[in-house]
Amino acid sequence: MTEAPATKKHGKNAFLFVIVCVAIDMLGFGIIIPVLPSLLMELSGRGASEAVEIGGLIGAVFGLMNFIAMPFLGNLSDRYGRRPVLLASIATLGIDFMIMGFAHSLILLFIGRALSGISSATYSTANAYIADTTEPEERGKAFGMIGAAFGFGFVVGPVIGGFLGDIHTRLPFFAAGGLAFLNFLYGYFVLPESLAKEDRRPFDIRRANPFGAFKHFSKLPKVAWFIATIGLFSLAHSVYPSTWSFHGVIRYDWSDREIGISLACVGAGSAIVQAALIGPIIKRFGPVRTAAGGLFINVVALVLYAFADLPWMVYAIIPIGSLGGVMIPAINQITSGITSRREQGELQGATASLQSLMLIFSPIIMTQTLHAFSADDAPIHFPGAAFMLAAIITALAAIPFILGVRANRAKVSELTASE
Repeated sequence: MTEAPATKKHGKNAFLFVIVCVAIDMLGFGIIIPVLPSLLMELSGRGASEAVEIGGLIGAVFGLMNFIAMPFLGNLSDRYGRRPVLLASIATLGIDFMIMGFAHSLILLFIGRALSGISSATYSTANAYIADTTEPEERGKAFGMIGAAFGFGFVVGPVIGGFLGDIHTRLPFFAAGGLAFLNFLYGYFVLPESLAKEDRRPFDIRRANPFGAFKHFSKLPKVAWFIATIGLFSLAHSVYPSTWSFHGVIRYDWSDREIGISLACVGAGSAIVQAALIGPIIKRFGPVRTAAGGLFINVVALVLYAFADLPWMVYAIIPIGSLGGVMIPAINQITSGITSRREQGELQGATASLQSLMLIFSPIIMTQTLHAFSADDAPIHFPGAAFMLAAIITALAAIPFILGVRANRAKVSELTASE
């Protein structure tokens, strides 16, 4: 197997950049999450239970643009390399944060989120970069490090955002934009290319549109089952970014700072699990059992959140939910292990496209559910309804996962044997 340039010459630095890249980008996102309810209430003149509906629409715009752009960018990275796609995405993200920081109307806020949806190829392209520079048996641990970088961003970002938001609602957006631009400069001078020229393939617009990516992988049902699992899980998991901040305000009367602290705890749990536990867990139990266990744990955590009537209960549940973070890296190890190197970018692009498709609908579904059961005139007052809905959807994700394991029995056994 031909090694990519980053593997030969800059292995450690290349891997470090991808981790830092994801961490800084997530730090930027983490900074703005605690203040989004305050900003939306300020711009709309509505209370939290009503403003959450606008938050759902903004999330849907992000998902729509992400859905359209992700496979296009994934295929571009297969043709021209990962480096230019990563750098362009990071720069555009910085512009997006600045637009949102200066926004004095909901229209500008929607434009900013649309740009963010277009530019947020960092995660899927970073996964393709990892696939380029690691061997199949090491990818679960590497994908776990990507998850840990996300967790780090959520440890530090929300705390910073919460404290900055107490000073001024717009300040976190400018801080996030500055971080994105610093990240671009770091990548421009440090990041090597990971995809060797001989491993690149011609760009094909038919495979670069979102539905084209699905059509390609629909011919490979053994992979498609796992992609469907990730898609359903993404639909459910969006309850966290879509409703967590609003849920905290509505159910617990949290301030921006308190929202930031709670999110920091979520990030700390995620970082610890994914940095320290995913590698050993996958090595001990294999990717299939690890993914199945993570799926079950996620269902349990979501049900517990649904009935957490007191703030302290949230903090007691966070460690349980963090253990569920082993699921996606384990599935990524399975899918990347049964897909050729030449198509890793397209695999990540197709997976991200389905996740983005879910993000078109899920923010609306989750925020509308929260609004319907938390409004003053709600026939049944149950602020945890969105988490219960997410638990049901996560449980349903077990169906395509089981079918995928059965369809890939031989290859999955090989992956498990190589652990």
